[in-house]
Amino acid sequence: MTVVTLMWEARAADGRGAELLEWARARELPGHPVRRETFTAPGDRVLVLTWWDAALDADLPELPEPAPDLVTRPVHRWRFESHGT
Repeated sequence: MTVVTLMWEARAADGRGAELLEWARARELPGHPVRRETFTAPGDRVLVLTWWDAALDADLPELPEPAPDLVTRPVHRWRFESHGT
């Protein structure tokens, strides 16, 4: 079985970190990942990881871009393929 992890990371506009976190947590994805976790980091960054039973190049749902006034830059996105522990 192949597991792919999608990483979505955004930096909130000044003082809007809590709002970006709430926005990201409220976003529903079509389909259900095996796992989903949401993190925060200094600098009002929000990170969402989702794990899927799929190939690295599979067509998978991802979180959209937030409203431009909520973030300081475009969202960063990466895909990772698991190779076990």
